[in-house]
Amino acid sequence: MDRRAKVELFEQIRREYEYGEGTINGVARKLGIHRRMVREALGDAIPRERKISRRGKPRLEPAKPFIEAILQADENAPRKQRHTAHRIWSRIREELPAVSIAESSIRRYVRERKIELGLVKHETFIPQSYAWGQEAQVDWYEAYADIGGEREKAYVFCMRSMASGGAFHCAFPHCSQQAFLEAHELGFAYFWGVFKTLRYDNLKSAVKKILRGHQREETTRFIAFRSHWGFQSEFCTPGEGHEKGGVEGEGGYFRRNHMVPVPQVASWEALNLHLREESRRDEERWIGERSQSVGAGMTVEREHLRALAEEGFDLASVHFPEVNGSGCVRVLTNFYSVPVPVGVEVQAKVHSAYVEIWHQGQRVARHERCFKRQQKVLNLEHYLDALTKKPGAFAGSTPLEQWRAQGRWPASFDRYWEMLKQRRGKQDGTRAMIEALLLGRQYGYPALKEALEKALDLSCFDVEALRLLLTAERSGKREPGETVEIGALRSYDRPQPTTEKYDQLLEKYSARGVIQ
Repeated sequence: MDRRAKVELFEQIRREYEYGEGTINGVARKLGIHRRMVREALGDAIPRERKISRRGKPRLEPAKPFIEAILQADENAPRKQRHTAHRIWSRIREELPAVSIAESSIRRYVRERKIELGLVKHETFIPQSYAWGQEAQVDWYEAYADIGGEREKAYVFCMRSMASGGAFHCAFPHCSQQAFLEAHELGFAYFWGVFKTLRYDNLKSAVKKILRGHQREETTRFIAFRSHWGFQSEFCTPGEGHEKGGVEGEGGYFRRNHMVPVPQVASWEALNLHLREESRRDEERWIGERSQSVGAGMTVEREHLRALAEEGFDLASVHFPEVNGSGCVRVLTNFYSVPVPVGVEVQAKVHSAYVEIWHQGQRVARHERCFKRQQKVLNLEHYLDALTKKPGAFAGSTPLEQWRAQGRWPASFDRYWEMLKQRRGKQDGTRAMIEALLLGRQYGYPALKEALEKALDLSCFDVEALRLLLTAERSGKREPGETVEIGALRSYDRPQPTTEKYDQLLEKYSARGVIQ
């Protein structure tokens, strides 16, 4: 008999004794129970707990000393390298083949012993309530995506509102400080406002040094960014991820539900568009026992957020390197080519995905940002002027190899170059090819490729002919003129001019000589 049925029986016994039979024997006969149960019910309305006899565990007994030795050794082992119940069971199967016991029995025993030994700590977490627009939590998490046919690791930025439950997700190839700040601005735009407080882990993009308690020495750039947008920042205790449990759970939920199977996209922009669409879909869900959906909560919360700043924060970090002898500037840990003379100081602006080089108020170069170390990112166009004086260095140049690897050097360029060398010789033919590439600056390399392929079809191997083809393409074909009747042109007929009038002037001068 379960406990609920026994409580109901005790109630029936007490009621029957009070208003029915009135005697213990009478109640026992009427209900068909023993007199001891009647006396027990009259003594207390709540049945006494049943004594449970401890059964022996003959299969577990041989394994107990082995388990105890493992658990004692785990007390001195690193926290993340202690034995799990499954690992203990696997070792028993390998090292104690005579002991046959189920894994579930090992799990129960290990759980009980870990609690007794203090290896498992149970902490009580206090539920929190949040006002509209009060707090959002921020964190990075990792995921994988097939981008352009190759599997790439994506660092996904997540900003989660604690009041509405809405979340913004954005992926980057690297979790740099520029990506960190850029993702904030995208998140503010997604929520249509700025939260009063943002809670973080101790991210290197924001925290330079951890001080006593909750004090942090923040990076200068993060302080300026926080001042620009007008929010407050709070940081969790190191190793206590539950202090921002909202965003921790959101990252795992989103990855399991919207990035499984692994997304297959063409570019990082397409991946972020996919994440944005999935975030919009999540606005329809209901979290826990909340009285409204996520999207409805976000609509209410917009009225309580700080208004967006009129202008965004300058996200790029600025450096002032000098151009070295290789025509490159060192930015952070890599080198980027520039079309600027050696020794000149330039301004380098580092963004989350690209690097810009500025000189005298003009942008002279733009490269995709490289996240490796000691790499050279070169653009062949930046070396064309120097190569006109050193054509022998063109064939084995690193910028040319990088263009080939990037697919910017089509096979038609090689064929045209080879024909130039056959007709003019190796050096003069290479110099002519460089001059042809210089036309790409003015007319664009796609147009140069099209004109060069036409020149190959016409067997025309001259730079000026390429220029003519490019200008013809740019000017386009002339429109046909308006047709005119030939007879109507007779109205414009005039007699042919003569020089008789001029001969009259000669009579006024003597024939003695020519007037000087």
